[in-house]
Amino acid sequence: MKLNPTRRRFLQLSIGGLIGVTLGGKQLIKSASAADLPHLAEDDAQAAALKYVHASPDSEKHCANCALIQGADGEEWRPCALFPGKVVNANGWCSAYAPKPS
Repeated sequence: MKLNPTRRRFLQLSIGGLIGVTLGGKQLIKSASAADLPHLAEDDAQAAALKYVHASPDSEKHCANCALIQGADGEEWRPCALFPGKVVNANGWCSAYAPKPS
C-alpha cells in the first residue's frame, strides 16, 4: 500500500511524538514545571498534523477532559503526552482527543 505524502507525514509525526514520550517525555515533564515549558503553537508541525487548536469547537470535548493530558486539574496550560516538552491549553482540542475514563 502506497501512502500519500500527507498521511506519511502524519504517521512520521505521530510516531516521533510517541517515541519522544517513551524515551524521555515523562522525565522532561517531571523535571520541569508546566510554567517553564513553551506553549504549543497551533502552527507547530505535529500540532497541525493533529489539527490542534487552542479553543475547542465542542464544549464537551477539550484537553482538560482528555485522557492524554497531564498536570494538575484547573491549570490553564498543561503538559500532554502527545506533545513532549510543550504545554497545551486546557480549553484546546486535537484529533487524538480521548475522553477520560469514568
